[in-house]
Amino acid sequence: MKSVITKKQIVISAALCLLASAQASAKEILVAQVAAFTGAQASSGKAIRAGINLYLNHVNSSGGIAGDHIRLVTYDDGYKAEETVRLIKEILGKQAPLAFVGVLGTANNEAIIKDGILARANVPLVGAISGASTMLGAPNVYVTKASYADEVRRLFEILSLIGINRVAVVYQDDGFGKDIVTGAERAAPVTRVNLVVKAPYERNTTNVQSAVQAVLKSDAQVIYLGAVTSAAVEFIKQYRRAGGTAQVYGVSVIDINGMKKGLSPEELTGYAFGVLWPLTTSRTLQMTREYQQLAKEAKDPDLAERSMEGYIAAKVLVHGLRQARSSPAALSKAVAGMKSVDLGGFMVDFTRPKQTGSQYVDFAIVNKGGSILQ
Repeated sequence: MKSVITKKQIVISAALCLLASAQASAKEILVAQVAAFTGAQASSGKAIRAGINLYLNHVNSSGGIAGDHIRLVTYDDGYKAEETVRLIKEILGKQAPLAFVGVLGTANNEAIIKDGILARANVPLVGAISGASTMLGAPNVYVTKASYADEVRRLFEILSLIGINRVAVVYQDDGFGKDIVTGAERAAPVTRVNLVVKAPYERNTTNVQSAVQAVLKSDAQVIYLGAVTSAAVEFIKQYRRAGGTAQVYGVSVIDINGMKKGLSPEELTGYAFGVLWPLTTSRTLQMTREYQQLAKEAKDPDLAERSMEGYIAAKVLVHGLRQARSSPAALSKAVAGMKSVDLGGFMVDFTRPKQTGSQYVDFAIVNKGGSILQ
């Protein structure tokens, strides 16, 4: 019996051929994250990774970048700068990613910059998780938030307006903490703030006893914590239990979810902190409303307040990929050329010399009921 091929079958066959051809030509866009998923900054590393994945998964489920899907590979450096550099080199040698995203820590990013590996390979790092001044102008490194100097200056301006002028700074004894101290020293005379104590603690530890004692002996009205989450938790515990009553402000990198887990409601009440990206609970921006919907569907247990930082980094990365993805160098050029780009109410601009990609600075406080008020 002679078979008859209908017009409908021809159309279906042609469509299947086109689909198969598109699938065959689709490429995988590989990006890599090196961050702390264990150690002192594990909660931040996991939260930032969750935010990156949240947006990249959304892009992939919506068709990717012109059909090309993005794959994120992640590696744990334990918050150790030498391990960060080693892993970056290993990844570049074995996997040739188009970009890195969300590398966590000032010392870690400084080590990459000092080594020069990104500049030599001409591969971009989008969303370096540090607001230190050492990031400014570093080749192929793009910071998507305001700087620590911007943050501390704005805080001192607010304190000065309400008549508070005696501030103690507790800081991690490394490039991250020292950058915060430098910012505080520059902002203090301009805002008429007196730095009554500058107390360090050892990096990657919670050995804050000497810092607690130094602050207790001072007449500080406010304590500014230039610390990571685990050390901030330990400082507040010891300070409050020793009878300390000063208001505590934490730098933006301190993970509020980690603080909630580590402190009692009484110890956490009144804790205030810098916000260099919109709170995940905000309904005022299109970007945060988008985030909330995706987070609700994802149900990722690692999603936390700092996930928004990773989410923003991923949005910047995708914006760059839509402009250029033929090579890491082309992508880096595309990101560097982003001028007044609206990510949904949150603006980024990498064309301004000696400035980070965003100037957004705000503050929030934990009330007696545990809610965060901005």
